[in-house]
Amino acid sequence: MLSFVVAISENNVIGKNGSLPWRLPEDLKFFKDITSTSSKTMIMGRKTFESLPKVLPGRKHIILTRNKNFKINDEQVSVIYDIKDLQPYIEAPEEYFVIGGAEIFKQLLPYADRIYLTRIHENFHGDTFFPEFDENQWKTNILRKGTVDEENTYAHTYLILDRKNEA
Repeated sequence: MLSFVVAISENNVIGKNGSLPWRLPEDLKFFKDITSTSSKTMIMGRKTFESLPKVLPGRKHIILTRNKNFKINDEQVSVIYDIKDLQPYIEAPEEYFVIGGAEIFKQLLPYADRIYLTRIHENFHGDTFFPEFDENQWKTNILRKGTVDEENTYAHTYLILDRKNEA
């Protein structure tokens, strides 16, 4: 089962210059809490992996890239070069977490069953956007409003979107 974990601004921005255009420590904790459950495995593109400060502890990293020369020597990291190789993760009963970037989200959206979405109630300038999707195909559950304080200065809401079953 593929689940997306993503923070999206009101104008659909998810990134700028290879990083997040906002600072929300509470959302980073939410991200860690979610991706540390079930399979403890994150699926991402090469650019997203390279934007991380390091290999994130306690979780496996699967990197999807077309660059056949891209290799990482770390037992927590696997590199795959063809989206077809993700089929076992798509069909698995446990959750595998897709964390970006935009191209990976776009390619895997048809296979996603759940989206852990942090909606940031602000518009941002950015160069990376979440793909358009039909919200009518998803059941939205509001988890909670995020805390706004001196550390977390943007209003935000945590949501879970579950794909509706086609009957």
